[in-house]
Amino acid sequence: MALPSYTTSGQRLFYYFYLFFCGTVFFFLIAPLVAIIPISFSVSPFMIFTEGMLTFPPDPEAWSLRWYRYMVGICTDKSLTTPCGNKWMYATVNSFFVGLTSTFIATSLGTLAALGLSRPHMPYKGLIMSILISPMIVPLIITAAGMFFFYARFNLVYTFTGIIMAHVALATPFVVITVTATLVGFDTNMTKASQSLGAKPIRTFFKVIMPLILPGVISGALFAFITSFDEVVIVMFMASLDQLTIPKQMWAGIRQEISPVILCMATCLVVLSILLLSTVEILRRRAERLRGIKAR
Repeated sequence: MALPSYTTSGQRLFYYFYLFFCGTVFFFLIAPLVAIIPISFSVSPFMIFTEGMLTFPPDPEAWSLRWYRYMVGICTDKSLTTPCGNKWMYATVNSFFVGLTSTFIATSLGTLAALGLSRPHMPYKGLIMSILISPMIVPLIITAAGMFFFYARFNLVYTFTGIIMAHVALATPFVVITVTATLVGFDTNMTKASQSLGAKPIRTFFKVIMPLILPGVISGALFAFITSFDEVVIVMFMASLDQLTIPKQMWAGIRQEISPVILCMATCLVVLSILLLSTVEILRRRAERLRGIKAR
């Protein structure tokens, strides 16, 4: 964005310093994530930049898809003694199953809670909101320990049902906050008009309310999915040794068998996070256009 012609030299200096400062902070936040991507394509069994990778032009023999093939189970390298891809693919399937199931439940519950909290005459609104978002405030290790002892009474520990319920409790606050923010600019006269024309509450919800708050609902669902997909502390408490997820398998890999396969999975997660966050930003801009706010 170009500066106005009436800005002084001091204002221009501050503006460019501000841009430089933001760029520096952004670089130090992103650089560790970017560094893992080239190492995941290394032919070396160690998490390092080899000499062939650092030369210019790079040595083609220093780059390989060896570890990606190992991750997905396509392994022809006889020097690797461990089974290829079995645990990683099993953990991936479990992560998507738990993540998608908990996201669906958390989105449904969080949207209903946000609709109730958005009503002007809702009693104890502040208290209920505080309780709903408490999983975001309480340290995760305390939440995990509490869930373990509570679910153990109902024999839900070491079951996928218990893991999904725990993830629902963690993901629901993100849906509540996102949908509540969307409902701030919602025009209640549209629901009144729908009801005055004879529409039933369910039809009003699906034909009037849902299309307008859909960007916020989808954004909340994406945040809920990311929360469930990347969660490791709850899984360490609630899951058995055979119930692997991607974060748990990565944690076990760091402790037991350090190899670039961990970086391959981390690269896939970074790409997935970028796609999800880009979707959230697109939906945010769409929501602003629907509410008549000019996107910046």
